[in-house]
Amino acid sequence: MRIFLLVAALGVMLAVSLSLAAYLWWDIGQVEMGIHGLIAMVLGALLSLLLGGGLMALVFYSHKRGYDDRQNRPGD
Repeated sequence: MRIFLLVAALGVMLAVSLSLAAYLWWDIGQVEMGIHGLIAMVLGALLSLLLGGGLMALVFYSHKRGYDDRQNRPGD
């Protein structure tokens, strides 16, 4: 029952955020963005995804190699 309530609450939050984003997107109107703005937006999104993926890869690598274990820390 708790998992169902959690999934339902998350689904409601997702639906509200998507509907708000769609409303704001259409409410902005005719905003024109040049090619430089589009390139900057795409590069920013790609670099953010690469940075997030790289940091998550480091977390998994560190955990797999045991660098996070307490007994491997010097001075403990």
